Amino acid sequence: MADKSFLDWPFLTPAHKTLAQDLDAWAQKRMGHIDHGDADAACRDLVARLGADGWLHPTAAGAGEAFDVRSLCLSRETLARHDGLADFAFAMQGLGTGAISLFGTDAQKSRWLPLTRKGKAIAAFALTEPQSGSDVANSAMTATRDGDDYVLDGEKTWISNGGIADVYTVFARTGDGPGARGLSAFVVPAETAGVEVAERLQTIAPHPLARLRFDNCRVPASALIGEQGAGFRIAMSVLDVFRSTVAAAALGFARRALDEALARVGSRQVGGATLADLQMVQGHIADMALDIDASALLVYRAAWAKDSGAARITREAAMAKLFSTEQAQKVIDAAVQLHGGDGVKSGEPVERLYRDIRALRIYEGASDVQRVIIARQTLATQEGG
Repeated sequence: MADKSFLDWPFLTPAHKTLAQDLDAWAQKRMGHIDHGDADAACRDLVARLGADGWLHPTAAGAGEAFDVRSLCLSRETLARHDGLADFAFAMQGLGTGAISLFGTDAQKSRWLPLTRKGKAIAAFALTEPQSGSDVANSAMTATRDGDDYVLDGEKTWISNGGIADVYTVFARTGDGPGARGLSAFVVPAETAGVEVAERLQTIAPHPLARLRFDNCRVPASALIGEQGAGFRIAMSVLDVFRSTVAAAALGFARRALDEALARVGSRQVGGATLADLQMVQGHIADMALDIDASALLVYRAAWAKDSGAARITREAAMAKLFSTEQAQKVIDAAVQLHGGDGVKSGEPVERLYRDIRALRIYEGASDVQRVIIARQTLATQEGG
């Protein structure tokens, strides 16, 4: 049974506690078996069921609304503790339409947000390119104005929900300036002519992923999100909201790993005693519990700051993502070690967690990128007095 005492921390309200408890109960009773052998079908089914039962509401912010980042984090942590694909299905609905929620026109919001909230459309965030990775300002894909349209040409890769999405938020260079100043964001329905799934990508933890090709892909000018040339600011604003939720997912994985480890050491007999009676094992459990609580404090500090009106939480979110993902890897590795041979047996919960956690240290800014962000923010604060 996962520790729930953090729900009483002052970062969270009674409504947040209720959300976490109700979603946990739903996941236990209604989520059912998830077939990881067919990630596409599993994610389609999960999005539909999460939407039908109202759990996707926090993933979109309509007119006059703001994201409740604490609800996003609690939802991701809870779902990740149950199953990594459930967390993925939830999270990508928010990330995929984040730019629409924050900067979209009324028409864009009214068309897409009700569909994604209800699980009737799957969303994707198409930012990464083969040559740019975390260096968003180096993006090369172009969007050329042609009368009342824009024509998109180029490639995106490692796109979550690529191949199953109904709508993509796509970032492309409109030539308004060098580097970050030349990017713009667009809403591109998946059925648009010129959008092609060039390659499906397989990873150690199955997820719907793809490399996308845009070849003479024509979209109306009304597909532009926000202002032309504001794409970099839009992308960073979306990541500012959702980066701390990646940390929350890692926290959910770590909590599940600790639960599995506690069950193992409490029942496994060695030399007439349980593993839990051994001081060295107790040391591992102490380190795991410490890393989890420290991660939770950073996650919900960042989410609380954003919900309290902070314009940007770049430093706080980077700290939460860096620490929580790195420590979750250590917690899960310790859980695998405490399981002995069973820890690497295919299908065991800790074996699946070991594969699930690895990507979180890379996507939405790899760990070393987060270190650079934290250092620059800290130096800037010092220089500013």
